[in-house]
Amino acid sequence: MSTLWTSDDALAALVDALRARNYAFTTVTPATHAHVARRMGDAPARSLRDVLGWSRPFAEDLLPPDIFGLMREAGILVSAGALWRATIRLSSLDGELFVHAAYPPTAQDAVFFGPDTMRFVACVTQYLAGREAPVRRAVDIGCGSGAAGIAVAKRAPGAEVLLVDINPNALRAATLNARLAGVTGTVPVTSDLLAGTDGAFDLVVSNPPFMLDAQGRTYRHGGGEFGEGLSLAVVEAAAERLNPRGALVLFTGSVIVEGEDPFREAALTACARAGLSAQYREYDPDAYGEELADPIYARADRIALAVLVATREA
Repeated sequence: MSTLWTSDDALAALVDALRARNYAFTTVTPATHAHVARRMGDAPARSLRDVLGWSRPFAEDLLPPDIFGLMREAGILVSAGALWRATIRLSSLDGELFVHAAYPPTAQDAVFFGPDTMRFVACVTQYLAGREAPVRRAVDIGCGSGAAGIAVAKRAPGAEVLLVDINPNALRAATLNARLAGVTGTVPVTSDLLAGTDGAFDLVVSNPPFMLDAQGRTYRHGGGEFGEGLSLAVVEAAAERLNPRGALVLFTGSVIVEGEDPFREAALTACARAGLSAQYREYDPDAYGEELADPIYARADRIALAVLVATREA
């Protein structure tokens, strides 16, 4: 397992120092990041955003001594010739800063964070804004950085929110990110879907991997014919564990083949079989178009982003 940092306390102190300097960064897709990196060429970092957002190599004297000292103490520095690189990034979302993997996120156990994280959290918070029943117990399946589970905990004080993942790096990042956000009630759990958890839930949220990834990276590879395998598994697992008035909010991608959406049909069938009412909508009809160049998507018209909300009636 790759080690992104060595000291939680030092990294938390670093985040506090960055907040005091009004640090903010919006993480883009890996494709956009690669484009910007090519445009920057070999130039070293010129700002904190370059260092902790764009993952650029930097000279020690670029940073204030207290910031560099906390980075060293946190164990997030690696040498890059005569320069340094950070092993993490810090990105802004929902008024917080989130720790996740540096660019490029190529490691098998990388902790991913990107635009889909922001879309997912937006869908979860929109759902919560319209929900009348209280949320006392929730779970974020495949939590990654923990962003969605933390958003739930912020809006449901007193709730128990399980942050579930099979990736130890993700659970460590989610735990630290919950600490940074000042939320209580979040519980990290090593689990494959819900196998390592007990009981029922008022809310299940998930943004599972939905690509077919030759490297098998846990944050990206969804399995199945077109990457839908894990998303469908989440639907089936949640259907067995929802309380009355409990809901699943699933944000995922779906490959459209000859005008049809195989995942939509399979997911709605699974919901009906479990007695859940379900609403499914395309969030974005055409995302990740660059992936269609891969022969594995030879039959695909497009890759859509979709939101499924499935509810167990009272």
